[in-house]
Amino acid sequence: MQRTYLALAGVGLAGGGLMATVLGLGAAPPRALAQAWGGRATLFEAQPVDPQRYVVLGRPLGNGEWTLLVLEQIQASPPCWRNRADGLVDPSLNRFDFTGICGRYVDSNGYSLRLAGREGAGAGGSGLRLRLQPSGAELQLLATAPELARELVVGRGLITARDRDGFVALRLAPGWELQRRSYRGQELNHLYFANRASAEQLVAAAAVANPSGGATGGRRTRLALPPPPPPAPPPPSAWSARSERRDGRFRAAAPAPLAAPLAAPLASSDPTAGSTGRAIALQVIPYRE
Repeated sequence: MQRTYLALAGVGLAGGGLMATVLGLGAAPPRALAQAWGGRATLFEAQPVDPQRYVVLGRPLGNGEWTLLVLEQIQASPPCWRNRADGLVDPSLNRFDFTGICGRYVDSNGYSLRLAGREGAGAGGSGLRLRLQPSGAELQLLATAPELARELVVGRGLITARDRDGFVALRLAPGWELQRRSYRGQELNHLYFANRASAEQLVAAAAVANPSGGATGGRRTRLALPPPPPPAPPPPSAWSARSERRDGRFRAAAPAPLAAPLAAPLASSDPTAGSTGRAIALQVIPYRE
């Protein structure tokens, strides 16, 4: 099946009238054109695909980095990829002319995100992007945007071995699927990683399922630690060794008054009073002349 790609976003058109002609909008005013470009959900549609004909792969690069690749089996043979015994995938299309046999989607020109029927719509309408991140023996496909409280897990795969010729097969997370972009019923050479929920709904669901955000691949938020307690004041001193500067001269500070001594218990002739250590109350006789 032959598909054509309508490169609307990649072609810079000098005149607004020519853009309207291509979009079939006639002599549309600039505001209508801006709305058409801003609301991509009304410009492009999405069609379901057969997931058995596609494989989502993570390709290893140098310095521990990865890149995303999607392969499509258009014709029945020869196979565009083979599963290896070590769990990795061999993209066999590199050994023959795959024109018309295999489809290859290697960057943002070939795939993007579509959430809740909107293209690339993240929190606040910002653009979402895909990236691969290893986490131990697992390779995660994440959707991220600056406004998102955490990154969304789109797919996962096991890194069974480290081989530049062996790609990691990624399984899409529940709720995610591949769709094909279409324009007025005509299929285009562009795939969507689609989810019926919005980015805000997915973030809220991930927060409920895993508040820490570690196991889902989300960004961990550092908790604010309470400030340390203030240092204890120094014990009071009978004399102050500080100096004060007055009238341009240093003068020793006056000694601090001594604290009044605690009243000591009076001695008692009662033999039982000494054992208990209690003070005996004495009667006070007023003085008269």
